[in-house]
Amino acid sequence: MTGMAADIADADQADVAALRLEVAKLRKINAALIDRVERSSDMAGNAFAMFETAISLEAMVRDRTMQLEDALARLASTHAELAAAHDSADAARMRLRDAIDSINEGFVLFDADDRLLLFNEAYLGFWPDIADHLREGMRFDEIARLAAAHHTPREALIAPDRWVSERLARHSVARGGHVQALADGRWVQVNELRTSEGGIVGIYTDITEAKAEDARERARELAERNIILQATLDNLSEGVCLFDADGNVAAWNEALQHLLRLPEDWAQDMGTHAQLVLWCRTERHLDDKGCLDWRNDVGRKVAQVHAADRCFEVRSTMLDGGGQVIGFTDVTDMLRAQASLKETAETLERRVMERTGELQAEVAERRQIEAELMDAKVAAEKANLSKTRFLAAASHDLLQPLNAARLFVAALGDRRLALPTRALVSQTSTALDSVEDLLEALLEISRLDAGAIQAEVSDFPLDRLLDTLRVEFAPMTRSAGLSLHIEAEPVWVRSDIRLLRRILQNFLSNAVRYTQKGAVRLHCQMSDDAVEIGVTDTGPGIPPDQQQLIFEEFRRFDNRQSGKGLGLAIVRRASDMLRHPVTVQSSAGKGATFSIKVPIGMETADAAHPSDAAGRDRTMRGLTVLVVDNERAIQTGMSSLLGGWGCSVVTAGSFAEAAAQFDAGAAPDIILVDYHLDEAETGDVVIDQLRAHFGVRVPAVMISADRGEALKAQLDAADIPLLNKPVKPAQLRALLRTILK
Repeated sequence: MTGMAADIADADQADVAALRLEVAKLRKINAALIDRVERSSDMAGNAFAMFETAISLEAMVRDRTMQLEDALARLASTHAELAAAHDSADAARMRLRDAIDSINEGFVLFDADDRLLLFNEAYLGFWPDIADHLREGMRFDEIARLAAAHHTPREALIAPDRWVSERLARHSVARGGHVQALADGRWVQVNELRTSEGGIVGIYTDITEAKAEDARERARELAERNIILQATLDNLSEGVCLFDADGNVAAWNEALQHLLRLPEDWAQDMGTHAQLVLWCRTERHLDDKGCLDWRNDVGRKVAQVHAADRCFEVRSTMLDGGGQVIGFTDVTDMLRAQASLKETAETLERRVMERTGELQAEVAERRQIEAELMDAKVAAEKANLSKTRFLAAASHDLLQPLNAARLFVAALGDRRLALPTRALVSQTSTALDSVEDLLEALLEISRLDAGAIQAEVSDFPLDRLLDTLRVEFAPMTRSAGLSLHIEAEPVWVRSDIRLLRRILQNFLSNAVRYTQKGAVRLHCQMSDDAVEIGVTDTGPGIPPDQQQLIFEEFRRFDNRQSGKGLGLAIVRRASDMLRHPVTVQSSAGKGATFSIKVPIGMETADAAHPSDAAGRDRTMRGLTVLVVDNERAIQTGMSSLLGGWGCSVVTAGSFAEAAAQFDAGAAPDIILVDYHLDEAETGDVVIDQLRAHFGVRVPAVMISADRGEALKAQLDAADIPLLNKPVKPAQLRALLRTILK
């Protein structure tokens, strides 16, 4: 604060000196101007010129006078500010001094040259022996040497010079605090930091009481630790004793006294290492093998010794600072337990060996059973395969005569017959339809059970499938006097279109069959990930106790109605394969709703579909059709049917027979071939041979009772259409027209 006031005073004096110099210059200029005016008037003698000069000089004198007055005013203001600054500096200096003196800690300030500038009474209180010698302007090293000379610090009592050098080193760094012990027993914490001007400010704090409290706290903690240690030793089941470096007992526990059967006052009468060892060897007869001996090497020794009916584990450890710790553990019960465990382990081992032998026998027996089960499985698979082959063969043999009968009936139906005869033909056709439906249902169930039908899941539009069902069932419902409503949704689903169509066909067929009047409605209900397709009728309904039985084979709710009772059995098998849930909602007298839930599919690029409108239809009259079949009845039936349509029919039972009936260069318009011929000849081979023989790719249709997927895939790859036996005349006519367009 004093330095700042001195700087302000020096600045004010410099301003006053500058103003005085300015005033002196103005006075000289004024005198020179007046002298010039006077000389000019004498020389010129021109009154007007003198008048103008006088006016100009008067203005200049007026300006300079005003500047002089302004400078004098500023000088007076500066003098006032200087006086106020002096007063403020004195007041601040007094306040600073009062503040420093009011704090409890010692305060001291050194300038950049390490000279003492300011200190308080508390600072002098730390140095009572040298307080009279301290004055402003002293260097720090002088103060340090003065304190060392009077032995004020405790370290200075032994090595004053070393204390001075260490103190000067800490002072030069001035980056924190350190603790200093004084000779009178006090402790002072010194914190020194550098100021922005390069000086050092120091704070001295008396921490004597804190040091004393810390010492008391450490003594209390040590006492508590001793108590905890003794309590821990007393709670050990192991006997422990501690000897100091002189071999005197320092600590022990009650377990030691109990295990070694020591007297109550043994610590007073025999509280040394040698006496305890003597007691153990003479009174307790411990053969410690030298483990209890006093050693000078640091380490640990362990020995297991016997004393009468007890056994002890003795551990002797030499400490780093001298002394020894000895521990006694009674291991008698543990050894007995180990012996018992060993005996138990031997017993268990014998039992395990016995049980292992039993298990090996059981494993051998189970392996034999597994082998028998495997043989049974192989036999079952062979039987299943045999059943599948039998069904395929049986279907071929059954459908062959049925196919021939249908062809004959169709041929009769195309002729002019009397009304009674036409009625008989119609009834015969209906009976054949029933037999065909029955055989197809039985074969389809057999293929589903045998796994011969595999789901081919794909994404397709649902509304297109429902439109085909509308076209298929509209005549049936119309003839039954029912109304049909199919509410198609423009949504894509993911399923097997063939199996889903079969399921919906069975739903609609049952609804038409069991509904006497009213309507049949196919409807769709959308959800986030699926669409539920339901068929609702106004029939008699199904009691709740019958709703699951109707899915079994040959189960019909109303035996008065026609039907085979196989449609819903096919539905159940197909829906299980597709994993599409099927539900029934019905009650007696209120109709029924059969529903299936199908997952939503992903819309894909839709392939172009042929137009439903018929194109130009090439007439079938005059066509040459080659029929290759090993059954003479079917040849005859085909000849009658196709002949009735105006075709010229050539029949044969093999390739050789067919090729022999055409002259060189001649070929039929279309070939109809049975797949299974005599002598292992197959229809696809015959088609290839005939096309090679004729030299042209004659259109061909395969006819077979084999409904397997393998044959279907094979013919699709060869681009040969397939008709399943028994052949329906309408299907055959439509296929021929499509091929010959």
